[in-house]
Amino acid sequence: MIEDREEYVDRRSWLERFMGGRPGGVVVRLILLSLVAGFFMSVFGVDATEIFRGAVELVRETLRDSAGVARTTLNYVLTGAALVVPIWLLLRLTAKRR
Repeated sequence: MIEDREEYVDRRSWLERFMGGRPGGVVVRLILLSLVAGFFMSVFGVDATEIFRGAVELVRETLRDSAGVARTTLNYVLTGAALVVPIWLLLRLTAKRR
């Protein structure tokens, strides 16, 4: 038994391993699942264009908000550095004189 496992070689192509089966069968299953999902989405009033628009808007808002957060963070760092760096420099200069 153990010897059989060691000699087992996966003879499927990289595409079959990636897709999880024969590409034709996987494509057919994906089409059928998409059909069923699309039916249920339309029953509940969800449109594919709304999903894509929402995703694009989400990315835009995330970038806008993250730019604001980065700007605010940089402002805090610069404000703090205006106090911390001169104090550090004075401490370093006075430490050398001792």
